[in-house]
Amino acid sequence: MAIYSSEQLEKYADALIWGLKTARTGFKKYDAILIRCDLEGRELGEVVHRKLVRAGYNVTFRFIMNPRLERDFYEFSDDRQRAFVAAGDKEFYSALNGNIYIHAPASLTHLKGIDTKRQSQVAIARKPFRDLMTRNEDKGKFGWTLCTYPTEELARQARLPLKEYAAQIARACFLGEKNPVKKWAEIYKNSMAIKKWLKGLKIDTIRTESRSMDFEIKVGDMRRFLGVSGHNIPSFEIFTSPDWRGTKGVYFANLPAFRGGNYVKGIRLEFKSGSAVKISAKKGEEYVKKIMATDKGASRIGEYSLTDRRFSRIDKFMADTLFDENYGGRHGNCHVAVGDAYCDTYAGDVSKLTEKIKVKLGYNNSAIHWDMINTEDKKVTATLKNGKKTVIYEKGQFRY
Repeated sequence: MAIYSSEQLEKYADALIWGLKTARTGFKKYDAILIRCDLEGRELGEVVHRKLVRAGYNVTFRFIMNPRLERDFYEFSDDRQRAFVAAGDKEFYSALNGNIYIHAPASLTHLKGIDTKRQSQVAIARKPFRDLMTRNEDKGKFGWTLCTYPTEELARQARLPLKEYAAQIARACFLGEKNPVKKWAEIYKNSMAIKKWLKGLKIDTIRTESRSMDFEIKVGDMRRFLGVSGHNIPSFEIFTSPDWRGTKGVYFANLPAFRGGNYVKGIRLEFKSGSAVKISAKKGEEYVKKIMATDKGASRIGEYSLTDRRFSRIDKFMADTLFDENYGGRHGNCHVAVGDAYCDTYAGDVSKLTEKIKVKLGYNNSAIHWDMINTEDKKVTATLKNGKKTVIYEKGQFRY
C-alpha cells in the first residue's frame, strides 16, 4: 500500500525542486544534478527524477547502501579501505551543480556496536568532498536540498503509527495545500523579515535560558542569520554559525537522537572558553564523548538556531534530525550543532572567505556536524554591541 497518493508525491517533488532552485539561483538546462536516495524512498525519488529530466537537467540517480551493506563495510573493512576514495570522485563532485538527498532509512540502529573510530575515519576521508561542494556553493555553482520519506523504522523509533508519522511529514511540508510551493514562498518571505530584523540589532552575544540550561554564544564579526533557504524541506529555523571562542555555560538537549546506530538521550554540555569541558548524557554518554573527540573542532560549536512555533507544524518527536531540529510545538526549539560551521553565514563575499579568515573570525572546522535540540520553554536575550539587552525570543517565538 502506497504511503502517499500520486498527487502528494507530485507536490512533495515540486517542493524539493523549489528548495533546490531557492538554495541556488541560476540553474540552467543540462546542469548536472545528483539524486541520492534510500531504497525505501524510491517512489518519491522516481517522481523527482522524472521532473528533473523533463526540465532538461543531466541527472545521476544513486541508491544509498542498505543497512546490511553499510554494517558489513564498517565491520569488516580495514583502515586503508575506510580511507579509500574512488578514482574520479573528485572530478564528479567538482562538476555537480545540484544535489537532492531523500532520506528514508530502513534502520536507525544497524551500526550499533561499531567502533566510532571507524565511522570517524570515513567522515574524515569524505570531508574534502564536502569542502569542495561548499566552495562551489560559495561561488554560486552548486546548490542542494534534502527531505525525509516516511518508513516503518522511523515511525517505530518515534513511537508513532506509520500513518500518523506520514501525516506529520505531510503537514510539515504543506502537502495538503493546493499549492505547497506558494506556501513555502510565504514562509521564505516571513523568515527574510526576521533575518533582516536580527541583522539590524547588531548583536554581540546571545544568552539562552530554560529550566535545564543557561548558555551563551558570541555571534562574532561579519555574521548573518540564515534559514528557510531551500536547503531543507521542511525548514523553519533561523540560524548562524557563531564565533566558537565565545561559547560558555550549559547547553542541554532534551530531545533524544539517533546517530551512528546509537540512541542518545539527555545530552548535557558545559562550555568554557569555547570548548565543551564536561560532557554527559542520560543514555549513550560514551558514544557522545567519542564523537566529540573526533577532532579538535568536534567539541566546539558550529551552529546556533531558533525555530518559531508560528511557522512549524511539527509537534512530535520524529526520530529524524531534519524534523526534530525544526520542531514547533508549544515552545518552538533551540538547537546547537557541535562541529563544522556553516561559512555561508559570513556577511561578506563568501567566495573570498579564505581558511585564514575563517580562523580569525572563529568559524569552527570539523569532520562532524551534530545537531542537538532543546524544546523547553525558554527566554533568549541578546546583548547588543552598544551594551543594551533585549529579549529576541520568548514563549516559542521571535519578539519581532
